[in-house]
Order: sequence, then C-alpha cells, then structure tokens
Amino acid sequence: MQGLLLLVFAKQTHLPHIRDVQTTYTRTGIFGYWGNKGGVSVRFSFYGHMLCFLNCHLAAHIQNALQRVDEFEYILDTQDFDFYDTPHVLDHKVVFWFGDLNFRIADHGLHFLRSGKKRKPAWTDRILWRIKPKHLPSEEEDDEGDESERASTSTHNDQDEYPVLVTQNTYTSDMSYGVSDHKPVLANFTLELRKCFDAPLVNISPVGVWSADQNALLTYTVQEDFMSSLWDWIGLYRVGFKTVMDYESFVWVRENELPEVNEEIQRCVDKDAIPLLGGEYVLGYYSTNMNSIIGLSDNFQILESKRAAVEGPELEDTNGLNK
Repeated sequence: MQGLLLLVFAKQTHLPHIRDVQTTYTRTGIFGYWGNKGGVSVRFSFYGHMLCFLNCHLAAHIQNALQRVDEFEYILDTQDFDFYDTPHVLDHKVVFWFGDLNFRIADHGLHFLRSGKKRKPAWTDRILWRIKPKHLPSEEEDDEGDESERASTSTHNDQDEYPVLVTQNTYTSDMSYGVSDHKPVLANFTLELRKCFDAPLVNISPVGVWSADQNALLTYTVQEDFMSSLWDWIGLYRVGFKTVMDYESFVWVRENELPEVNEEIQRCVDKDAIPLLGGEYVLGYYSTNMNSIIGLSDNFQILESKRAAVEGPELEDTNGLNK
C-alpha cells in the first residue's frame, strides 16, 4: 500500500451550499515520511454546519495497540485548518472517521473469524462518527472514557440539544470480497440539520439560446457579500460532472473591479468554447477563496451546432483531453 485516498461526493443541488473546502494529511509511515500510514481529511461548511471526513490507516499487528492510539492522537494534534472557528478536527460539528484502524476484535476479548488459512480478526476497518457537544467535557467526564471510545458508541442525540441529528441506518461489511484479507465496511447515515442559509451566494443564468454557431452570454449576480476575487471563474459543465475541474470551458469573472451586491454582470462566452454537439449543461461560479462552487444555474440545453456535421465531434475537448 502506497497511500491513502478520500473521495467525497455530493448531489448537484447541494453544491452551492458546500463552502470553505480544505484538505490536509498526516504521515505516520516509515519515520513519519511514508504515506502508507497516517490520515487524510477534508472539511467543509454544509449549509453553515462544519463537517469533517477523515480516512486513516494505523499501525498493524495486534501487539501495536498503544502505537495505534499514539497515531490516532498524533493525527488529531497535527491536522490543522485555516479557519478560526474550526482549526482542528474535533472542532467540527460532525466528524466521520473511518479507514483501517487495525484495532483487532481480540483487543476487546471477542472471537476471531476464520477465512481459509488466514486467521485475521474482522472489523479492523471501522467507521466512527462524533457530534461536537455544546460544552467541553469536564475532567470527571473525560476520565470516564477516551475520545475514540465515545466516538464509536454515540448513537442517540436530542434534536433540541444538537442542531445536527445523525442517525446510523446500517453498518456492515462485505464478507464476499476476496481480493484482500480486508473486507469493505459499509455504512449509511442520515443527517438532519437546521439550515443556517438556503440561498446561494451567487445567482447565475445563461442568456438566450446557446450553440457553437455564435457567441453566448451569461449573467451573474452576487446575492450576499463574500470574499470574492478577480481569480474567480464561471465554468460550463455537462450535467453529471464529477469535480470542479470537469468544466468544458470557463470564463473569468469581470476584470479589474469586484462586483457589488445585487449588481447584474454580463459575460461573453466565445463560440469556440461551446461544445459542438450540444447537450444538457449547467453553469457554476467557482470561488477561489472558498475553494468551492458557490452558485449554479438551472440545467439548460445547448443546441447542436451546424458546424458539427462538417468539423466532426472529434474536435470536442475537455480540459485538453479529446472526448
């Protein structure tokens, strides 16, 4: 194993409400330099609530339980974020911590599961979650159990006490997976929350009919003051895009002058930046400072160009990669 990977997916309707995305990592592999052990995390604001997802791989072998605890605490101590209200992992409203924690069931006096000639305990891959309490625990409360233990056992929370309610619906593993001695752990959670806001920071929309036969227009309006930048840009995405870099083309926001609130600004999109074959697309305003899309247009149709029959679809290009 050479490294750790963490992927977070969201429905398109939620994208304008996912803000202040930041990632970080901690190496705990060979001499602290190798990335086969450690943790990677992503944090963001979701409708105003701070969430953090952390994937880790801790030290192996049953005799290294104390080392795993040390690595767990080291990851918590070293992962910092550039936000005054949530500078550390446990400052977030909800934390999902998962990965190969390597804590064996035998550590808790439970039996092994046998698989062929291998004798390996199950559930070394875990999914933990934690809701931040309204007040920090007292020393007496803290002595009752460590943070990792409370994280794995908290299952019921009062909606009135916490603005976010987390319900664990399923938690299981796929024992049919035979490529590795590890078994994938699957969990399904429901988050119920009171939205701190429900409107995007930027409204954006195409103007008129779009096709590659002519230049197109779009308008955007800043609905609420935010830390905008002249490096912000508006991307044209095919509906169903996977990342902010999956744009078919983009235009920079207005040059030389930042927008005023409620000011409607118009930008031109060159016809050569519009897909020849058309299809269903969406416009997204990307904030450089917030590292996220903070405004999406409604889905709209781009008409097939008259040039498509002559020039051919092989000219379509996404980020330098012909499709």
